Amino acid sequence: MTYRARKTPAMIFIVDDHPLVREGLAARIAAQDDMEVCGDAADTTEALAALRTTHADLVIVDLSLRSGHGIELIKQIRARDSRIKTLVVSAYDESLFAERCLRAGALGYINKQEVQENVIQAIRTVLNGQRYLSTQMTQRLIGQAVGSPNAASGDPVAQLTDRELEVFQLIGKGLTTGAIAKRLCLSVHTIDSHREKLRNKLKLKNSAELMQHAVQWMLENGT
Repeated sequence: MTYRARKTPAMIFIVDDHPLVREGLAARIAAQDDMEVCGDAADTTEALAALRTTHADLVIVDLSLRSGHGIELIKQIRARDSRIKTLVVSAYDESLFAERCLRAGALGYINKQEVQENVIQAIRTVLNGQRYLSTQMTQRLIGQAVGSPNAASGDPVAQLTDRELEVFQLIGKGLTTGAIAKRLCLSVHTIDSHREKLRNKLKLKNSAELMQHAVQWMLENGT
């Protein structure tokens, strides 16, 4: 792929709840002549407020934030200004989250383990309006598109909605219903409703089983 040079530096905004990650990404971006960091935030509220005035061309989004969730942030950015491109940089499993992020409006997904080697390439690819995924994920999506019999996931967790998966992850992190409601800016009643749907979809008998299943899933798939 040939990167199209810009007359002015591309403005990059970083959303991650770890200051060291934000600083590391900012340092790599600052070393490039054709891009610069125009701001950063630790959660969705900070990000959306700052993006009103920063004129970002691209937002780097982590999925696990101090409040809110990266997928919901991507949707809100797209709804507010479809011109702004988004690239997900996350430690979560690409096989489960990349397609969700693309559906939400992101153009790329890169695992944090690959950031040092590939993040600049990923940023430039997305700035060009093209998708950036690992080779394995690209092949998987192609397999789904052509109806490969092994393409669809048999994992019931993969069948959850984006919001249900967010709640499931936070249950697995040990958060109470009230804490989850505060983290996602939702009511306790709404979280209780999601918990019930999770028990039904995952065929679990009670809240204790849901907690155990979520914790085990996070140990195997989370961070």
